[in-house]
Amino acid sequence: MSAPGEAARAAALDLLRQVLHQHRPLDDALVAALAPGGRLAPASPRDRAFARALVATCLRRLGQLDDALARCLNRPLPPAAIWTQDVLRLAAAQLLFLGTEPYAAVDAAVRQAAARPEHRGLVNAVLRRLSAEAPAILRQQDAARLDCPDWLWRDWCANYGEATARAVVEACLGEPPLDLSVKADASYWAVRLGAVLLPNGSLRLTAAGAIERLPGYATGAWWAQDAAASLPARLLGCAAGDRVLELCAAPGGKTAQLCALGAEVTAVDRSRARIARLQGNLARLSLSATLVTSDVERWRPDERFPFVLLDAPCSATGTLRRHPDVWHLKTPAEIARLAALQDRLLAAASAMLAAGGVLVYCVCSLQREEGEARIEQLLATDAAIERAPVRADELPGLPQAICASGDVRTLPAHWPELGGLDGFFIARLRRKPPSADVIPRNHKPIIHN
Repeated sequence: MSAPGEAARAAALDLLRQVLHQHRPLDDALVAALAPGGRLAPASPRDRAFARALVATCLRRLGQLDDALARCLNRPLPPAAIWTQDVLRLAAAQLLFLGTEPYAAVDAAVRQAAARPEHRGLVNAVLRRLSAEAPAILRQQDAARLDCPDWLWRDWCANYGEATARAVVEACLGEPPLDLSVKADASYWAVRLGAVLLPNGSLRLTAAGAIERLPGYATGAWWAQDAAASLPARLLGCAAGDRVLELCAAPGGKTAQLCALGAEVTAVDRSRARIARLQGNLARLSLSATLVTSDVERWRPDERFPFVLLDAPCSATGTLRRHPDVWHLKTPAEIARLAALQDRLLAAASAMLAAGGVLVYCVCSLQREEGEARIEQLLATDAAIERAPVRADELPGLPQAICASGDVRTLPAHWPELGGLDGFFIARLRRKPPSADVIPRNHKPIIHN
């Protein structure tokens, strides 16, 4: 007979190994695990939540976990014992951070270790020692330094200073709250959901549980969207009836914002699967847009748009609170590759912008190479584009996020009293007149109405 939580722990071990050793994004691994035939498909909602929390904690706190385990080992594990190391990591996460009863965490790990009989005694001994020494070990650890990869730590210290870098890492080490954007009447839904109404108009819930069970989900009253992610569409400044082009649009949180305002939105994304997901999200919300499946670098509309929003692919280092696998999947080499892509996308976006029109560029990255440096590069190469600085009154509750240039950079360490928010870079730009209003189509899209 299986022990309580055994299936969830087995699934968690598989998910952890997919992220750390196969370099698969956690969300992708979870989707597969929850699909018919997947490890978590037959699991209860409680076991599903436990498995995800267990993996996410391991990914957030991996540096601390490995340091704590090393203190309890007489000698390092051999390279061939990586499976046993992952079993120990999961158990250590339960002992140090999840409040699992020590006997339950140790017993479950010993059961898992039965698949490697030569390490079963080692697992038992190490975890019993860790259980006894855990409080002292935690007091001695520098969590921010241990859990942040060296290259990110150096980058953030250089660009933001060590105190801010430390605050950013510490803000990424806990489970984040759930933020919602509502179609209308945020005050009503704040009361109905027992949520906090944030200065930007988002709603924030803690310990919300499954969002599909919350009031308003089935009727399409709101959608999940981090407070920081809601800012780019707000700063675009469009209104009902305005024509808006959204590039790299899926999964559609910003599309929903623009549609809810009454704008006429054309949303472009190269991925058929992501466009299908966007379409499904809009259908639940009873909103509609013109959806185009095409490569933004190649596709061009018949006419330039007065409003363009580009949410460019990026390293996502600003979303570490919600996506702790980013710690372990991104590299400096990937930042350079993404920066080159962002330059090409910005050039394409500016070519689709009408004279006097507004372009908002955003990335959920904390790396300046993907933010400030990209805008300086665009301004240096396109004399027809200028900044349209963001004013403090346009960003309620976040004056600290407005840069001297008028760009916006939110940090996970902002709003500490409210639970933080994702890291975003946002630049608002304008095309100077005069400019031709019609440009040729050079790529045939797939359009879904």
